Amino acid sequence: MSRSSILPAVALATLIACTGAHAQVAGTATLAVAKLEVVASGWSAKRQILGQMVYNENKEEVGKIDDLVVAPDTAVSFVIIGAGGFVGVKRHEVAVPVAQLSVRDGLVYLPGATKAAIKALPNFDYAQ
Repeated sequence: MSRSSILPAVALATLIACTGAHAQVAGTATLAVAKLEVVASGWSAKRQILGQMVYNENKEEVGKIDDLVVAPDTAVSFVIIGAGGFVGVKRHEVAVPVAQLSVRDGLVYLPGATKAAIKALPNFDYAQ
């Protein structure tokens, strides 16, 4: 392929990439921008929530966020907090309503919780 035929192909690929930026969201460009703003101001479950330690008001570690439960209405309703165990073995997991958690200074708090209190709760089992 000659230089004169590569340049238009690169320009066309760049144009397609730039104009396809909003193709991911159905609807008008205004709707796409609004949704992108919501996404940009939200939290990433993978990067900012999952794996985070959970503390009580005394800054004692009481468990770790292992999962999120999304209700049918698309709201995150529960977090699954794991306590105890070693490398996931014999880990005790409980479902805690999101409303009971708070975030301050980048840390997740569950007031009144202790490792013993979490281990005393019924173990959470996923539905088959």
